[in-house]
Amino acid sequence: MATSLDADTRPIIPDDIARIVIAPKSYTDDATIYRAFKWLREHMPLGIAQVPGYDPLWIVTRHADIREIERNAKLFHNADHNPVLNDQASDAFTREITGGTTRLLSSLTYMDPPEHASYRMLTANWFLPGKISKLEEQIRVLARQSVDNLLSFDGECDFVRDFALHYPLRVIMTLFGVPPEDEPKMLKLTQEFFGVHDPEEQRPEMAADPVVAAKQWAASIEDFYAYFDKLSAQRREQPTDDLLSLIANSRINGVPIPRDEANGYYVAIATAGHDTTSSSTAGGLHGMMVYPENWAKVKADPGLIPGLVDEAIRWTSPVKHFMRNATADTQVRGMDIRSMERLMICYPSGNRDEDVFTDADRFDITRSPNPHIAFGFGPHMCLGQHLAKLEMRILFEELLPHLQSVEMAGDPRLVETNFVGGYKALPIRFKKV
Repeated sequence: MATSLDADTRPIIPDDIARIVIAPKSYTDDATIYRAFKWLREHMPLGIAQVPGYDPLWIVTRHADIREIERNAKLFHNADHNPVLNDQASDAFTREITGGTTRLLSSLTYMDPPEHASYRMLTANWFLPGKISKLEEQIRVLARQSVDNLLSFDGECDFVRDFALHYPLRVIMTLFGVPPEDEPKMLKLTQEFFGVHDPEEQRPEMAADPVVAAKQWAASIEDFYAYFDKLSAQRREQPTDDLLSLIANSRINGVPIPRDEANGYYVAIATAGHDTTSSSTAGGLHGMMVYPENWAKVKADPGLIPGLVDEAIRWTSPVKHFMRNATADTQVRGMDIRSMERLMICYPSGNRDEDVFTDADRFDITRSPNPHIAFGFGPHMCLGQHLAKLEMRILFEELLPHLQSVEMAGDPRLVETNFVGGYKALPIRFKKV
């Protein structure tokens, strides 16, 4: 049901800018989307988008405003409406198949307090830095295997398709407990799950449907559930020391967690647990090719790799947005936000905010401090952030000593999505040491 955002004295974003920010295709071209974000930060950092086919919504582009909204999870909810932006037709389809709700997935991103805290705590200890650091040698073995595979190419490859997609997938599925032979299935479902707007990722039988995005989202979730139902049952009968066993056997208030909530956890880990890391890894190499002084610096001083990791995550910002809605009348940046009005939090814009980052569009591995919000902020901050950083650090530690130089061998290509995504191709030419 559309929310009424009558104009009165509140700022209405120019139609061309609003359409760019909302359209998934805009995110295939960094120049287009970051130019629109920059205009908004300078002229209308908090404004109302009124794009035909979508409910009216506020677009939030400044770092400080995003942090303010994110830290207050009671005032700004995820789950009263869809936390992912869809058009009105897609939301209507989702309500039809769910019996009236847009909550199609019972993951942490669809939860509000107090439910959110209860479910987050089930795995919070597992993802603590101290626990994650114990996995370093196991992850390093996987990184070396991936680097050996890259080096087997004769000086030229697609860094995404031939390398970056597979290493984080192998890491998370190993820790998760998914058999190696099922990894291609997990990768394909992830690409369909996050690529619902991308013609190359859409299922052929749905491609011409006006609500293809919603239908493919639902279908991929159903396929994930069918897969994890079997694996979860096995782990309840024969628990192991993997993350899947932990979730399958978790209880809240002494009661096993329901099927939908368990599967919501599995889907989140099986998708975001590797896709965002793949994108950031590719972004790190791309950034060094665009700004080669960084390559020289990190080759001379491997101690700069942690800075490279953080800058790659900031510069790439794989999570493009989440939606929030106000639970009461309030104000942000002096603007009156009314109860149940929706806000689109634009993380890539916050991560290029000139008030926080000097020369914000530049890739700079020596940037310090680097208070990016690519993992979110506040209670919903990404559980897997420490694992992602560890994976990337280890990978670059293993990869960089073997490469003398690297350059572009073609244009990068980005996934068509306004939600989560990044590189789908990054052709490179390299010389080995």
